[in-house]
Amino acid sequence: MSSIDFSHKTVEMVDVVKKFGDFVANDRISLTIHKGEVHALLGENGAGKTTLMNCLYGLYRPTEGVIRINGKEVAITDPNVAIRNGIGMVHQHFMLVDPFTVTENIVLGMEPTKGMGLLDMAKAKKSVLELSERYGLAVDPQARIEDISVGSQQRVEILKALYRGAEILILDEPTAVLTPSEIKELVAIIRNLTGEGKSIIIITHKLQEIKQVADYCTIIRRGTFVDRVEVAAVTEHELASKMVGREVSFSVSKKGVERGERSLSIKRLVVKDNRGFAAVDGLELELHRREILGIAGVDGNGQSELVESLMGLRKVAEGEILMHGKEITNATTKEIIGAHNICSIPEDRQKRGLVLEFDMAENLILETYHRTPFSNRGVLDHDAIYQFADHCIDDFDIRPQNAMLPAKSLSGGNQQKVIIAREVSNNPEILVASQPTRGLDVGAIEYVHKALIEQRDRGKAVLLISFELDEILNVSDRIAVIYEGRIVGVMDAAKADENRIGLLMAGGTA
Repeated sequence: MSSIDFSHKTVEMVDVVKKFGDFVANDRISLTIHKGEVHALLGENGAGKTTLMNCLYGLYRPTEGVIRINGKEVAITDPNVAIRNGIGMVHQHFMLVDPFTVTENIVLGMEPTKGMGLLDMAKAKKSVLELSERYGLAVDPQARIEDISVGSQQRVEILKALYRGAEILILDEPTAVLTPSEIKELVAIIRNLTGEGKSIIIITHKLQEIKQVADYCTIIRRGTFVDRVEVAAVTEHELASKMVGREVSFSVSKKGVERGERSLSIKRLVVKDNRGFAAVDGLELELHRREILGIAGVDGNGQSELVESLMGLRKVAEGEILMHGKEITNATTKEIIGAHNICSIPEDRQKRGLVLEFDMAENLILETYHRTPFSNRGVLDHDAIYQFADHCIDDFDIRPQNAMLPAKSLSGGNQQKVIIAREVSNNPEILVASQPTRGLDVGAIEYVHKALIEQRDRGKAVLLISFELDEILNVSDRIAVIYEGRIVGVMDAAKADENRIGLLMAGGTA
């Protein structure tokens, strides 16, 4: 555990209320953070965690309540005030300029200058290198953001906050898009930061990581304070129960079913990435009805390109894709979804899953708006659309329960629920689920796993792509391991050995 100075309260939020019209997102929540402390803010999707931290960072103004920084009451009216008070925030969806370099992003708005007001980029690079070495945040100052990994982009965001003098750092779902090795690196970075006396607030619902890195944890549920606990004194099950308000099962319950006929055949598939290299390189795979086939692998081994080729979003260079023996290689996305009834939960919910400006109801019918009962002779039936949306909101526990809210106003987890509700409601023959539980709390994960298994039990075929090995092992009937664009091993999940899978994922041989 980090060395906490209990005599020094860096953050005090007292009875904070945040309302959006009649909706109360935060209802008299209090929070105390000490110097050198890692404090987890735990809650379900839509519980109000990010809203509370947006109040601390000045993106929202609290409706009521008091905020004190280092013992002094402060009115944080905007992020500039927060930054001046030593508060930095790394958002779940990074706020970086993709064509800019690492250095340009870090110093943006606070660029060092020399004579005549000219930019001093040599000084900027030197400052970035000094910061990165001091805190163990390895970055290439001259690399462009669009060319570096997600883990590296996160380090840039942290460096951007530290460059502005952050002593209090808010990390919003910091591991949602990281690989296991990047998560280990992040934990080491957090240790370095608290060793320097920084206070870290982590917004999360990953219980394992809370146990691994946090000192204390505040739990909120549906916008209200539930408890503040010392992490070392509670179990993961206790944290889950406090968060959800009921007992949560960590194991997936499923009955054995007999695998059906072949639904999908992929033969000698070659798919190129944006640079023209073969990201999928001679891949062969078969998917059957009444099975969940899990694809395990480290991020960047062709998973994204495989899914894009299946959904008509990326051209196949070589090989073929067959559905029930009929070739569908390079069919359009409209044909894939409409004629062949293959649906997809995309890995990036904001880029590929939603139209953020559209409301929840409109997003739920993106693929079926032209069909009855949603359309009559080309005219949308809004009553039918919103009735369907209300049904999805109830079935999938989407919050807030207002179908007219724009998708961009929902929490990340509830955005994911909208996508899952839409795709499952389409009753697909094949469901391609790519990172379906990314950013979801344990209660929602439990629900999604049940939904995938229900699809299988109804005779559908499910292709599950996940970087969470526990998820692959728990949910799948068979497991295929992908490495450098090829399937390097296929096994029954019931007989799967975690060490063997890990070895194959790393390029070893079993």
